[in-house]
Order: sequence, then structure tokens, then C-alpha cells
Amino acid sequence: MDNIYQHFRSEEKDFIDQVIQWKQFVEDRYAPKLVDFLDPRQIHILKSIIGNEQSVKYGIFGGNSDCERNRVLLYPDYYSPSPEDYQIALLEVKYPSKFVTLTHRQVLGTLMSIGLKREKFGDILCLNERIQFFIAKELLDYIKLEFRQIGKTSIQLLEIPLSDAISTGEVWQEIQTTVSSLRLDAVLSSVYNISRQKAQTLIAHGLVKINWRIVEQSAFNCEEGDVLSARGHGRCKLLSFDGKTKKEKWRIKAGVLK
Repeated sequence: MDNIYQHFRSEEKDFIDQVIQWKQFVEDRYAPKLVDFLDPRQIHILKSIIGNEQSVKYGIFGGNSDCERNRVLLYPDYYSPSPEDYQIALLEVKYPSKFVTLTHRQVLGTLMSIGLKREKFGDILCLNERIQFFIAKELLDYIKLEFRQIGKTSIQLLEIPLSDAISTGEVWQEIQTTVSSLRLDAVLSSVYNISRQKAQTLIAHGLVKINWRIVEQSAFNCEEGDVLSARGHGRCKLLSFDGKTKKEKWRIKAGVLK
């Protein structure tokens, strides 16, 4: 475990320590441990640390099978988890949709503005005029009290069954490509089929995010599990790095949101 940090970014050390503490909790108490909503990169780290442990296992669920952000349940080998163990509620936003248009960004911004940390709620689903989001059940009372408007628009929240989650119609296309290095500009160029110079320009102008954070260094090293987005080119997930070719290029499997 001592050398585990060398496999990840330095800024991920605190999260790695957190995962190790969660694992220790399950081993010491011999009881399950439910954690907040994690993004794909964090889940990749957690899987790498827990690995194929016999004493501690993990389950991943975000409200439905298509979720990008998921809660994780760590549990001892005797335990058999159910969907209810993940303590997730689904809320639908009711608002005067004939007169007002609300966006994913507005909903996200309002949830953050009432003091919710991003890890306390999951995916925000928007389709046509309907808006829903997954949230940790322990915050239901708080959010029903505090979340009453988005911008100047008054809203109501309706708790509905998880099975009533709308399908956003997102289609991820899996691609395989090769890159000369794992630098951000090289990966963007290959995945989005744009020139390296165009990729560098997007990065320099603050139009590229990795794991929902703006990154302005072309030389930033990409890792498995990263979610990349570039303004005007959509989003992609780096699913796996599958070794190198004879010409020393990295083989990458990625999912691109079409």
C-alpha cells in the first residue's frame, strides 16, 4: 500500500487516503460503508485500491444503470447489497415550462448555491422540458426546504420512484485509437480527430475540462477513468489504456458522447 500513491496524481492523495480509511472501516467493523456520489475517475481509483480484495467488496449504483456519478457501497464478504442500501432518491423539478427554459447548468449552480457539495447529488437528467436529479436520501428534508427556486423561477420538487427516471437519450460510441503520448493535447487530437494545434488552442483558452475542472496545460497527463470535455466537441471517457504498439504508441479505448 505504501507505493500506491505513485500510480496516481499528487492532487489525488487525499482521496486515496479516504478510500483506504473506508476500506479499513469495513475490515475493522465487519460492516458495510456507504459513501457519496463519486465521478468516474474517483471510481477508477477506488477500484484500483480495493482490487480483488477477498475481505472487502464494492457495489456501484447511481440511481439507474446509465449514471455517470454513482454512490459506492463497500461491504464485507458476508453481505449481499440491495438497491435500497445506496440510499438514493430521485426528484423531479416542476416549473412553468411553457414560460421558462431551465438548463442543466442552472440546476447544478442552484444546488451548489444552497450549500450542497457536488458529491451529495448524482446525475442531473434533462430531456425536453423535464428535469430530474438523484440525491442522497439523507438530504431530502434539507433540499425540500431550501431548493424552491432556480434563478427567479419558483419550482416544486416531487419525489418519484427511481424506475421513473427519464432516459436522456445519450449515446456513447466506443472507439479505439493510438496516441504518441498521454499528454492532454495529444489525447484530444486523437479522440476528437482535430489537429494538435487546435487542441492546444482550446486548452489555452480554458475550454477544456478534465473531471469537470478546467485544465490549461497541454502537457497535463491523462489517466484511465478521466472524463474529458472540450467546448464544441462534446465529452469523452478514457475507459482503458491497453499497452503500447510496436511503434511505442499508447492504445486507448474511449467512450465518446455523440
